Formats: sequence, C-alpha cells, structure tokens
Amino acid sequence: MNEIKIPELAESITEGTIAEWLVKKGDKIEKGDPVVELETDKVNVEVNSDFAGVITEILSEEGEDVEVGDTIAKIDENGEAGGDAPEEKEAPKEEKKEETVVEDKDETPKKEEKQESGSNEDKGDIIASPAARKRARELNIDLSSVSPRDPLGRVRPEDVEAAAKDESEKKASKPAKKEEKKEAAKTEFDKPVERVKMTRRRQTIARNLVEVQQETAMLTTFNEVDLTNVMKLRSERKEKFIEKHGVKLGFMSFFTKAVIGALKEFPYLNAEIQGKELVLKKFYDIGIAVSTDDGLVVPVVRDADRLDFAGVEREIGNLGKKARDNNLALDDLTGGSFTITNGGTFGSMLSTPILNAPQVGILGMHNIQKRAMVMPDDSIEVRPMMYLALSYDHRIVDGKEAVQFLVRIKQLLEDPYDLLLEG
Repeated sequence: MNEIKIPELAESITEGTIAEWLVKKGDKIEKGDPVVELETDKVNVEVNSDFAGVITEILSEEGEDVEVGDTIAKIDENGEAGGDAPEEKEAPKEEKKEETVVEDKDETPKKEEKQESGSNEDKGDIIASPAARKRARELNIDLSSVSPRDPLGRVRPEDVEAAAKDESEKKASKPAKKEEKKEAAKTEFDKPVERVKMTRRRQTIARNLVEVQQETAMLTTFNEVDLTNVMKLRSERKEKFIEKHGVKLGFMSFFTKAVIGALKEFPYLNAEIQGKELVLKKFYDIGIAVSTDDGLVVPVVRDADRLDFAGVEREIGNLGKKARDNNLALDDLTGGSFTITNGGTFGSMLSTPILNAPQVGILGMHNIQKRAMVMPDDSIEVRPMMYLALSYDHRIVDGKEAVQFLVRIKQLLEDPYDLLLEG
C-alpha cells in the first residue's frame, strides 16, 4: 500500500486547502495522473500521484486544511478498480483494535502504580506541617505546586490556602477569556444573515493587506494625466499594430513603459528593505494586478524593459487569461519589483492602492473622464483625463522623490511618441 502525500510546493508555501478531489475511492489511476486540486495562498495547484494503482482510501475531505508532507490518500498498486480494495483493509483494522485493547488492559495497572509511587516520592521530599498536608488533601492541592513563604521552605496551611485561591482564580478567568474570544469572533444578529467561509486566498489577501499597513510607512500622492496624445497615437497605429503583431495596442503597455522609464530615473522606487539593507533592483519585473472571482492576483511581466510594446501587451494578455482561468503557476506571481493596478476598468475615479510587499511602490490607474481643461494659452478644451495615484513606502522614498516620480510618468504619457520610439 502506497501513500499520496502533499509535495513540496514552493519555499513560501507550507499548507493548503483541499479544493476538489479529481478521483474517488475505487478509481484506477496511472503514475503522474492528477488526483486532487489544492488551493494555496497564491494559486491552485494539482497534486499528481507518484504511483499507479487503485485509490483505496481518501483521508482528507474537500475544504480540509493540509500541510506539506500530510498523507491525503492511499493507493494499492495491485488493486483492481471497483470495490475490492476496501474489503481487504477492513480485517487489519479489527486486529489492530483487539491488540490495542489487550495492551491497554495489561499496562493500565502498571501505569497507575508508577504514577502513585512517583507522586508519593514527590510528597515525601516536601517539608510540610501535618496541618498543611491535611489542608492540601481537603482542597485537593498538590503540595509540590505550593510556594512556601517560610524562609526554610516549610509549607504551612496558609500557603496551601493561597495556592488553592490562585488556582480557582485561574480556572475562573479561563472561561471568561474564551467567551471574550467567541464574542469577538462572532456577532449574533436579530435579522437573517449568511455565513460564508473565507477562501484560503481571501484570508491571505486580508492578512497581507493588514500587515502592509502595520509594517510600512505608506503614503499616497496624486496627479492627473492628459491622455489626448496616447489616444491619438493608439487610433493612428491600432490597425497596423494588430496586423503586424496580432495583439491590440492597449493602455497598459504605455503605462508599463512609462513606469520603467521613471524607475530608471528614481531607482529607490524599485527597491525593498531586507534587514538593515536597501536592495536596489537592477531589473524591471512589473506586476500587473488582475481581478478574479477568488480575489486580486498580481502576475509578473518578467524583464518588461526588454520587451517592445507588442511584447508587453502579449504578456499581459496571456497572464490575464491564465489568472481568469485559474491556471497561474507560482513562478508567475513571485519576484515583482513594482506593481500597476487599474481600478478604472471598474469605473473607479480615485483610490489609494495598497503596497504589494516587499515592494515599495504601486501605481494606481483610474477611469478616463472628459473634463474641461485650461490650456497654456488660457483657452479651454475638453480633454480625456485620468487621475494617477502612487502609494509608496516613506521609509525608503521621500515625498519629493515620490512626487517627481509621478510627474515623470505624467510627462512620458503626455508625450508618448518618444516613449514609443524608446520602447
């Protein structure tokens, strides 16, 4: 009989939740076949069998938390599909129970004798007055737990009573604490409610967001960008761009390239804190936040500075599809150096994005709105405007640097022809 265990998944992932069993008891499988889908903090992964045979036992149910190394199922390499396997393992279970009962009967008196003799020896070493010993028996207090006030270590009746009082106070306080926790955890309502268990990923998102706000000095600065020239350039190039590259020229490639250009000028936005050191990253792995049914995920566009506009658009499209199809791998989500999130796709006008730790900067894009703007010659024109938000860790980045970084992004987007050529 072989065991199917939770394998090593990644350095930062030690546990998960059984999302769905892909096999059932009695199924015949081959080596390498997926048997269960595991929900982790970051992605869902399939666990494959290292053996061929018949599933004889499933030890962890759907929704149950498991850790790396846990046995979740058993497989019989010589079994046959159907119902033979369960019968073969019933008999050994009964034999084990009988053995256990016999051993318990034989060993119980010995254990009790040892416990009694041990306690007698302990009491014999304690210096206590007869009155104190009597009082200890009445109050059911172990003399070894009593702290004597006598300089010579002699236990007196008042010491026993003090110990009994302390013990009763401790017992009384424990239920109170438990009740407080219950009240904090659950609130009863007079009107109908529905309780839904949080997914592991949602729990992780909640925990990480709270940790970021507690462990960083996060500030947000805002600006607005005129996207007239970006929209004009997209309109001019969109058909030829699709014909040549097979992908649409979207907004995200412009923003990604603008962020990379600004990061090169302000490298502390592309850093992180490790202990007492600042790690300045010389690479540009840009995380693009994607909303899914299970929550927000941030897949990473690797070496985005080495990709052209088409390469960025293609990679963002591929990662977005994998995220929506729940096919992201762990490598897709790790190692980003800066993040871009676009709340404008849902109609957000302005928001304060939260840092994606250990990164120290995140750019928030928002909805494009036509607004009346006063031009340099004092004329008024209707322009497509977007508010930008930069959240940053003030422990590394000063306000001046953050503002200049965001202004540089604004400048690059308002003159996208040079950005396109450089990109």
